[in-house]
Amino acid sequence: MANQNIMCTISSCHYWTQGNRCNAEEILVTSDAMAQKQPDSIDAPRAEALQAVSANSSMEACCKTFVHKNSDKINVDGVLKQ
Repeated sequence: MANQNIMCTISSCHYWTQGNRCNAEEILVTSDAMAQKQPDSIDAPRAEALQAVSANSSMEACCKTFVHKNSDKINVDGVLKQ
């Protein structure tokens, strides 16, 4: 069952679905700085191994689970579409 509590308006994401819902079984939200340092394979399934970071505003945060819907890399991070 999809997590109906995660809303997303990025329709070009592989996990986006009608009603602006995120249809990923799990997501990783982190700071922009941390996301830029990590390869695509570091996502929600490996989040426990990451160091906690802080952000001062929503402008410094990002959803690392984003994958363009036309990407051939949809299985690189271990997150599945529900």
